[in-house]
Amino acid sequence: MGLSEITERLRRAEASAGRAEGSVKLIAISKVQPNERVEAVLEQGHRLFGENKVQEAEDKWPAFRERYPGTEVHLVGPLQSNKTRRAMALFDAIHSLDRMKLANAIARIAQEEGACPDLFVQVNTGEEEQKAGIVPDETDSFIAECRALDLPVVGLMCIPPVDEAPSLHFSLLAKLAERNGLEGLSMGMSDDFEEAVSFGATHVRVGSALFGARDYG
Repeated sequence: MGLSEITERLRRAEASAGRAEGSVKLIAISKVQPNERVEAVLEQGHRLFGENKVQEAEDKWPAFRERYPGTEVHLVGPLQSNKTRRAMALFDAIHSLDRMKLANAIARIAQEEGACPDLFVQVNTGEEEQKAGIVPDETDSFIAECRALDLPVVGLMCIPPVDEAPSLHFSLLAKLAERNGLEGLSMGMSDDFEEAVSFGATHVRVGSALFGARDYG
């Protein structure tokens, strides 16, 4: 499956949900993908990518951005507080704001630099112990604390549990976002992005369906 097929599926999902064409952004998840696969997608005109790790993105994207102007890169994986400054210099958006220590670090650096990437609060909708994110009951207060720090929170992000219907989690995230006046919904991956669109996703994160299986070797 390639970019054109994923894009066509996304356009059909928008249409069937009554959404405007192009209202959902496709984040091509390029983590652990060989540079030639990433460049092939860049060559087709795609300009929005997602990475999981600061170091990998630093090694990959400065050179690509020079050759392909207008490229945006979003951090979709966990962010360690000690890498905050590097992440803020590199990424256009961070989808994994999940604790006050990180929020305070971002706020401090934003004050120093006079700039800050767009921020999505990661919500642990399944309340899974092994997964990062704010639990749903604490999401409202966390967003309020972030806003008190003048942080540019634009939306929410979730990764549904693998053994539960994703629709339950997409619906919950959409309700939390609406309640807090947030438009951004980063939800939906290779297996369920069309369903996410029907629940209001503004950003879908597609990797393996677009690039092929990852090589972790």
